Amino acid sequence: MTELEKKKQRDKRKFALISVCSLCIFFVVWYIATAVMHLMPDYCLPSPVQVLEAFIYKLGNKAPDGGTLFQHIVASLKVALSGYFLGAVIGIPLGICMAWFRRIDLFVTPLFDLVRPVPTIAWIPLMILWFGIGLGAKAAIIFVSAFIPCVINSYAGIKQTKPVHLWVAQTFGASRTKMLFTVAIPTAMPLIFTGLRISLQAAWTTLCAAEMLAANKGLGYMIQLNRSLARADLIIVGMLTIGFIGTVFSAGLGKLESKMVKGGKKG
Repeated sequence: MTELEKKKQRDKRKFALISVCSLCIFFVVWYIATAVMHLMPDYCLPSPVQVLEAFIYKLGNKAPDGGTLFQHIVASLKVALSGYFLGAVIGIPLGICMAWFRRIDLFVTPLFDLVRPVPTIAWIPLMILWFGIGLGAKAAIIFVSAFIPCVINSYAGIKQTKPVHLWVAQTFGASRTKMLFTVAIPTAMPLIFTGLRISLQAAWTTLCAAEMLAANKGLGYMIQLNRSLARADLIIVGMLTIGFIGTVFSAGLGKLESKMVKGGKKG
């Protein structure tokens, strides 16, 4: 192992230690403020111990919201991933084509600029009217929230390709299609992955809003129902579950980026 690799390993361990320490400090402060100092009543802000007990309880019990934690997670993942992947599969190629082909850009951009400022939550009533309150409506809402960042970042990534790189490729006889796949798209990959991360966050935000309005399963539904029951412990369980799942997916995207992007982040 070279000295540079050793230094990277040391830095990685140091950053991991700092992250663990920050989480430990957060939970210790939370515990002291709630279980020791009682700054807020339990029904407003339970202690970490109470939240842990609620988490363990929800692993095997459906009360009071009609589903175990695993059932809510599966319901949310089914909706989130279907809409998210559809948004990425359509949004990324569309953004690339808009940036690379001027006629497509001129044709699509006015419509996209009209739709882009509309808040995703504003689509919820329309999607419910079109698709009801099932998987299709919520997946369609997630699709809109994931689609827009994917288009914007793919478009920006292709546009930032340096003309000199294209000129060099053209000098060596590369066709326009080959320049797109060998120069422009590899250059755009960091921004494309940024768009995927932004889309992931937007997908979870929109999913919770959609499930709060119309659902009978899912983490957003669980949070909303327990709000009406004043079960702050179960609300926090749902929030922390969403945060953990989002962190796992974000880390997975980081690993994928490090393998696909030249000079991308390592592990």
